[in-house]
Parts: sequence; C-alpha cells; structure tokens
Amino acid sequence: MAPSAVTPPSSIISRSNSSTKPTLYLLDIFHPAAIERARELFTVVLPSDPEFVDWPQHAKYLLIRASYLTASQIEAAPHLLAIGKQGVGTDRVDAAACAARGIKIFNTPGVNSRAVAELVLSLTTSLARQIRPISLRVARGEVVRKEECDGLILHGCTLGLVGMGNIGRKVAEIFRGAFESDIVTFDPYMGAGAWSDLPHKRVTKLEDLLKVSDVVSLHAPLTSETRGLLSYDQLAMMKRSALLINAARGGIVDEADLERALDDGLIWGAGLDCHEQEPPTQQRYEKLWKHPNVISLPHIGAATSQTQRETATAAVENLYAYVKQTEEAASAAAVHEVL
Repeated sequence: MAPSAVTPPSSIISRSNSSTKPTLYLLDIFHPAAIERARELFTVVLPSDPEFVDWPQHAKYLLIRASYLTASQIEAAPHLLAIGKQGVGTDRVDAAACAARGIKIFNTPGVNSRAVAELVLSLTTSLARQIRPISLRVARGEVVRKEECDGLILHGCTLGLVGMGNIGRKVAEIFRGAFESDIVTFDPYMGAGAWSDLPHKRVTKLEDLLKVSDVVSLHAPLTSETRGLLSYDQLAMMKRSALLINAARGGIVDEADLERALDDGLIWGAGLDCHEQEPPTQQRYEKLWKHPNVISLPHIGAATSQTQRETATAAVENLYAYVKQTEEAASAAAVHEVL
C-alpha cells in the first residue's frame, strides 16, 4: 500500500508562501521604469529615504550603477548577500572582498552592447572627419573654407578589436556593414572557435593587430593584465593615420603616454569615452584636450533612455531571480528537515 501523504506543519507552509518582500537598497539613480519594476518585487529603499543612511547595518541586497563598493564598505555590511550591477563592468566593486564572504555580483552583459557599439561608430566617424576641430573653429566665429579641411575615408578600413565580447562583436558587425571593413581581433581569453560565423583574422600578439589596423577599438575589462595595455611603445606601432577608440575602461590606455604619442604625431586621433578620472575635468585633461583631434566623453556609451531602462531592469530581474532561487531552496530545505 502506498504511504499516506505527509502534510508539513502550517508554520513551514506559512514561511514558504510568505508575501513579505525582500528589501532592496538602491545606491544610485536608476531609470524610473526599473524602479517601478523593483517596487513590484522588493521593498525599495532609495538614497533619498531616511532609512537609507543605515543601509550597511541592514542590507542583504544592493542595486548599484556607478557607485564604488570598497572592501571596508563590504566589511561594514554584515548581512550583505548579493549585489545587482547595472552594466557590464564590475571593477567598481571589490570582487575579492565579496568572494571572501560569498557575496554574489550580478551584472548585465550584452544588454548595452548596441548602444556602446553605436557610440564607437560615432567617435570613429567624428575623428575621421575632424568634426571637433572644425566645429570649434566655426563656433569661434572663424570663416572655415572646405578647402582647408581634411579627413579620412573609412571604407575598406581595417578594424582592430581588442576584446571579443558582446560589444566587440556588435562593433565588428557595424563596421563590416557600413565600411566593408576587414576585422582583426585579439583576445587571449576567448575560445578558439569564437566568431566562426563572422569573417575575421585573429592574432595572438597585440602588436600584430596594432601594426595593421586603421581603427583600434578597445573592448576589454580593466584588470591587472589590461591596465596600461597601450603605452607609448604600443602606440608607436600604430599607423600614423590610425584612430584609437576607448569605450571600455579608463586605465587600459596610459594617458600620459597617449598625450606624448599625440605630441609626436604617432596617431591621427583618439576617441575616449573612458578615462582614469570620471567624469573627466579640464584640470586633469587640459593638455590632452589641446590636441584638436581628441574627443573626450564622460562614459556615455550606455547613456540612452532605452539602454538605461533595459540594463537597469535587467539588473533588477537578475538579482530577484537569485533571491527567489535562494528563498525557494531555503523553504525546500526547511520542509525536508521537518519531514
């Protein structure tokens, strides 16, 4: 005879079906649609709420966008379990401190790839046609004749991509479609069969990419291995007509060496959406900005309303999926223990 069903105690059922929402502390400003979605899933505490000041003492779950989380801050948050990070990069969070505590970090890779890739295109075309220096002269009241202007044609250019992630692939697809570009890639960490459906040449040495590329676009994380990846010696390998685009992270390019390379005429120009100091200030970058074919932006690669909504909402959803999974596992374990 089959055994009769065993009903868990009502206290266990009550706990497993509890409608109490977990509390989520938002350390930054997020798109309103993402906040609305967060309120559906969590009890949300905003930076403007009075109880926010005590978040280190109470927070289990955090949502961040641009804030830094240092080892000391993480140590001061004894109940912290997981962090939702809007965007790809997690270098603003002390990963070692989180790993030591078993704190999870959930980012949103791939969601912002289209927006960043389109900005790479904008920076590249603006540099190639000297949009900044020409527009500055016009704004100063100069009469600028077209015969005085110069530029580069991008059709048929060779695009060198440092990093073969989601954003790098989008950039490759755009350049192949817009300019019929040849694609050269460098990524020591990507598997051998990557991008098998996208025509490209993969090199094993960075210098092999730098020597042949008309446009070098960086799409790597900032790590101990990539910090200062492009210094003066590497910039000197590039074509004198080459364009350097950094829409990844400040620090991958040695900024002092870039300024020196521009002084020496080693490259045509640089489009920088990322800097070691963010946002960039005139006090820090005045000498760099004196070069007319340098464009600096305050890390706006994902700064479109659509992208902000999508990445912020994805960060909320990713974090909640972990919370739900954790709570369901805990409830199942409690029921199993009673049975």
